[in-house]
Amino acid sequence: MIWLLRIILIMLIFFLIFLVYKTIDDPKRKLNKALKKKRYCLIDFPYSIERNFFLTYKGALFEGEKYADPSKSSFEVVSIFIWSKNSPSLKGLTREDFLFLEKKIHEQYPKAEVEWKSPIKEFLLLD
Repeated sequence: MIWLLRIILIMLIFFLIFLVYKTIDDPKRKLNKALKKKRYCLIDFPYSIERNFFLTYKGALFEGEKYADPSKSSFEVVSIFIWSKNSPSLKGLTREDFLFLEKKIHEQYPKAEVEWKSPIKEFLLLD
């Protein structure tokens, strides 16, 4: 009986360690931390084209949608649409900031064409 309790206790300890690790390693937690500290952070799942990626830079949160061209021989991401999750957070960002973000996205997806949605698209066209 004592051995059974010890085994259950050891299993419970391993389960708690696993839960703590999963909480610390959570991508949403990393994204929120970078957003609060106004740092660059890209949370992406490159193995899954269907899943959107999230990007934070200087306190602004962006979401990007990836599209692949099925007619080609391989499934490469050829088009990316990015929009802001919160338009007021864009205050203070410059054209160079958006070009930096495009450069970072091209590092991940070199063959992709990046398109910004409104209001960023209009801001970039003004210059």
